[in-house]
Amino acid sequence: MESGRATLLKEQQLKDQFDNLEKHTQSGIEFVERYSKFVKERSEIEISYAKQIRNLSKKYQPKKNSREEEENKYTSCRAFLSTLNELNDYAGQHEVIAENLTSQIITELSRYLTELKAERKSHFHDGRKAQQQIESLWKQLESSKRRFERDCKEADRAQQYFERMDADINVTKADVEKARQQAQMRHQIAADSKTEYSNYLTKFNQEQNEHYYTLIPNIFQKLQEMEERRIERVGVSMKTYAEVDREVLPIVGKCLDGMTKAAESIEPKTDSKQVVESYKSGFEPPGDVEFEDYGPGQTMKRTVSETSLSNSRGEAKERPGGGKSKGKLWPFIKNKNKLSLKLGSGPEDFSHLPPEQRRKKLQAKIDDINKDIQKEMDQKDALTKMKGVYEKNPQMGDPASVDPRLVEMAMNIEKLQSEVQKFEGWLAEVEGRLPSRSDPPRRQSGLYESQNSNSTMVDNNCAQDRESPDGSYTEEQSSETQVKVAIANTPEFDDEFDDGDEETLPTIGTCKAVYSFEGHNEGTISVTEGELLFVIEQDKGDGWTRVRRNEEEEGYVPTSYVEVFLETNTKGAMTYI
Repeated sequence: MESGRATLLKEQQLKDQFDNLEKHTQSGIEFVERYSKFVKERSEIEISYAKQIRNLSKKYQPKKNSREEEENKYTSCRAFLSTLNELNDYAGQHEVIAENLTSQIITELSRYLTELKAERKSHFHDGRKAQQQIESLWKQLESSKRRFERDCKEADRAQQYFERMDADINVTKADVEKARQQAQMRHQIAADSKTEYSNYLTKFNQEQNEHYYTLIPNIFQKLQEMEERRIERVGVSMKTYAEVDREVLPIVGKCLDGMTKAAESIEPKTDSKQVVESYKSGFEPPGDVEFEDYGPGQTMKRTVSETSLSNSRGEAKERPGGGKSKGKLWPFIKNKNKLSLKLGSGPEDFSHLPPEQRRKKLQAKIDDINKDIQKEMDQKDALTKMKGVYEKNPQMGDPASVDPRLVEMAMNIEKLQSEVQKFEGWLAEVEGRLPSRSDPPRRQSGLYESQNSNSTMVDNNCAQDRESPDGSYTEEQSSETQVKVAIANTPEFDDEFDDGDEETLPTIGTCKAVYSFEGHNEGTISVTEGELLFVIEQDKGDGWTRVRRNEEEEGYVPTSYVEVFLETNTKGAMTYI
């Protein structure tokens, strides 16, 4: 009985161990799943971060045909562009991290978890099966034991009954014999039960020994090995997790080195020279202002506009009190308007630009057309050679099939050469107007050289055979180009300001719009062909004339779009076309 209780106790303890091991291994699997989920979320973060970095780099990339693309000639802008490109490569390394985490950890752990769950299930299935088998043998042993005990008790009772019958003299001999046979049968049954019980006991002890010393230890050993492999696999994954980051560090370092190199390539002096080269106007500096003495009966010469220094010098003039007038800050106010004009679309001859910038634009245009001419000529030469080959070898092709293309190329070349001549003419005009460094500065004065108060008619026949902005020519009658303008004596203006507002410039002449002009940019004014306007500021060599329609509407128009009629008492009175 004691051995039976010990067996039951051991079975219960074994069952408890299986339960504990089952809980522990399940917890281990959940830990691997949790770690795999952690790596997956890290991979998603890397992908999202890389996407945001790429979008950031793309957002700040210079747009084509924009001011930002034009600014790439500066070293600082090129350095920033290099930084954006390096940042894009840097984002690519984070994508590599995400890919490697997915392929080397997440995918591998997912496959391993499937194998781990199947192996765990198999081991516990074997354990439960062994446990069920030993329990079944134990039940059979207990059943044979109880049967043996019952049969022994039955044999004892039959033996006692036989002995009572044999001792009783009143019982017949037949009854005694029957009791004796019954007792012998019960003893035989008890003997058989004993043999069966002994056999079951021997078998159980063998199975129990096999169970506790072979099967269960093997299952526990397999579970232990499985758990050790799981822990080792997690460690390998954690190491791989670090190596994935370490592998991209050299390339990330190169990206950062590229950013550093780009920053070190910035050259402030080179950028400042670029600014000077880009915005150098080419205007001739004004000469010295001559001293004018006052005497009885003499009238001192007057400028075209007493209220704006820009009309005579192209410079800003300060008020006696130290303040500045908006109308006098020509290098700032007027240039701001010109900047907006430069950003917009201008005439084909770039007359909206200052001379130096116009020269550069024209030269660049000529160079581009010459490249196109060279390209067409190279293609023409190639086709000519091909035609020669066809003529020598008719089986290779028809020489006449090349002629239409040759004619087309010849027309293209002729057209491009005509374009070059047109732009070279404009370039010669600009280079003729640009001052030489060796020439002494000349005074761009608007002083009146004569005090003629009579009205004057300026006859300008230069408008005939005028070239329009689109390159076509228009015939105009000389009668349409003759405009009689009665110009009254210009009153004197006081050089004072009202509450800091811009002064109203005086009229110095009139003009007639030869072409219509749409003034979309800041500082310009729209005019229609044939419209008469007042001139309030001459062309200073930058291709723009300032006009006024009424007291509230004024602005700049291209000088080539209008005929200008200045007052006769203005120095160098002439008509601009």
